Amino acid sequence: MKVDKVTDHIVTWLKDYATKARVKGYVVGVSGGIDSAVTSTLCAMTDLEVLCVEMPIHQHQDHVTRAQEHIKQLKSRFNNVGDVRSDLTPVFDTFIDNMPAIDDSALVDLTRGNTRARLRMTTLYYHGGVNGLLVAGTGNKVEDFGVGFYTKYGDGGVDVSPIADLMKSEVYKIGQHVLVPDSIMNAAPSDGLYGAERTDEDQIGASYDELEMIMNEIDNGKTAADFSGRKLEVFNLYSQLNKKNQHKMNPIPVCTIPEKLK
Repeated sequence: MKVDKVTDHIVTWLKDYATKARVKGYVVGVSGGIDSAVTSTLCAMTDLEVLCVEMPIHQHQDHVTRAQEHIKQLKSRFNNVGDVRSDLTPVFDTFIDNMPAIDDSALVDLTRGNTRARLRMTTLYYHGGVNGLLVAGTGNKVEDFGVGFYTKYGDGGVDVSPIADLMKSEVYKIGQHVLVPDSIMNAAPSDGLYGAERTDEDQIGASYDELEMIMNEIDNGKTAADFSGRKLEVFNLYSQLNKKNQHKMNPIPVCTIPEKLK
């Protein structure tokens, strides 16, 4: 990948899109992870207005520290970057307190994690709305089009997806090129919805390197018969998640009424 040229391409694309949409720039949720760090930096490089939003919900201190370090560094490099902190912990707690109790702990954990993501989406659109900004998504290609590792109408609810055609390894290459802090570059990927100790690999069951390898192999026509051992395990996992999460990747189904019934 021609990192410098890809970086310039994304920055130009972001600037052109905002100009045509007649908005002032972008709002980005900054979590302390590589994807949001790269996305917010690319947005900052457009010279348009960029608002970085912290949205802690019982957030682990490691994530908070990395997010704040990144925002501080970004503001020192770009005078078009602002930031705001919206503490959603009391909002989340009040919401949960008003929901009925459920016995299934696995369903509770998943639903509450998705609820956190959806509260953050609503918050980003609020800040975007009152400031005339578009919401820039932070999903990469493996998450968005491979295994569907995101929340529908949560972090999947965005106006533009500047890094969604980049594999995770390519996001890291861009991150190095645009000077993302080492603390973020070296941190284990985590969505931050279940604590810092629960990484993306723990949740998915495979590393991004493994998923990326299988995704590339499938794109090159490989099937289950071409794999064995751990590679076959990851192939089966990838295929299962890809099929299960098609409802996120495909357009919302519309029930079309036959003309003869109208």
